Amino acid sequence: MFKRLLAPAVALMTFVAVHAADSVLRSDHPDRYVVQKGDTLWDISARFLRHPWLWPEIWQANPQVANPHLIYPGDVLDLSYLGGKPRLSNGGPQIRSDDEAAIPALPLSHIEAFLKSVRVLEGDAWKHLPYIVATEENRPFAAETNYVYARNLDARAGDRVAIVRPTMAYREVSKRNRQRHTVEQYARGTPWRAADSIHAPAETRRRETLLGYEVMEVGLAQVIRTGDPATLLVDDSDMEIKAGDLIVPVEVAPYDLYFYPQPPVSVPAGMEVMAVTGDGIAAGKYYVVALNRGAHDGVANGQVYSVFKPGEHIRDDVRYPNRNVFRDHRRDDSHVTLPDDFAGHVMVFRVFDRISYALVMEGQRPIHPRDRLREPYTL
Repeated sequence: MFKRLLAPAVALMTFVAVHAADSVLRSDHPDRYVVQKGDTLWDISARFLRHPWLWPEIWQANPQVANPHLIYPGDVLDLSYLGGKPRLSNGGPQIRSDDEAAIPALPLSHIEAFLKSVRVLEGDAWKHLPYIVATEENRPFAAETNYVYARNLDARAGDRVAIVRPTMAYREVSKRNRQRHTVEQYARGTPWRAADSIHAPAETRRRETLLGYEVMEVGLAQVIRTGDPATLLVDDSDMEIKAGDLIVPVEVAPYDLYFYPQPPVSVPAGMEVMAVTGDGIAAGKYYVVALNRGAHDGVANGQVYSVFKPGEHIRDDVRYPNRNVFRDHRRDDSHVTLPDDFAGHVMVFRVFDRISYALVMEGQRPIHPRDRLREPYTL
């Protein structure tokens, strides 16, 4: 009797395990894949999984390999099953050249400017930074091999410093228990390339919380003579340097390339898109967006969020075709808020204390500033 009951139970457990695996894996997934140069971790995950942010559920790191979470071109990835659950593993130790790089999580060409050039300063730290007071021969701009002169610089001769320019100020405004954010743009020729600035109304300033000042690195310089002003020699520049630019330390290993797609543990309350690259109005696939939450709120590299367009609050002209302001005001159902619409998925690639940057990985419709973020959405 027991054997007759056991066989169906085992069959049922096997069916459930296979069904669970099938719900995670794509129907056309390969059983083996050789990593190609130019692949990203998102690409590979999307080959096997219906939802690429579920990578941690199938990846089995090889303990025999140094940095087991890194994957390189030429690696052979094998899909197997352990306890009915799919597991993806690397074949084993590989002989690699010293200059061979592991594949990144996402395409670096779309985020390079935000990795190498952009920082976010907290609070009013920018007010106390040393600054360029003049350029050589009082020219409008300075470039490589030119001298520039800095005030309030506490440095020694031979020190190397970075020269940065403010690009954005990110603020959040609390009004009647509702959060909204404002973005104020300071400079053109930045990765944002926005056509217009978005300014906070003056009357809201008292209720604002400053999330951070974004600055862009425009050059590097070496301290030639100390003093106030100090003399610096520009030895590397991507843009012209001018009076008013700020001076900060050179960052050592400022960013991390080797993270993996993953869902967030939770979505911070009030998380929204603050700014988008391109025309500053709408973002599509491989556009960068700035988010109003950061490490302070639990945001981390690799986290994937869904983006939703807030539903409009409209008048119900079907049920109430004849408009009457006084009568409509007394009816609770004369207006209705439409559901939020799914727009796409973004993956975080750089995090500061209260601001983070993400790349649009896939989308069904344009993403706009003030769109809302939620946990990854599955259709």
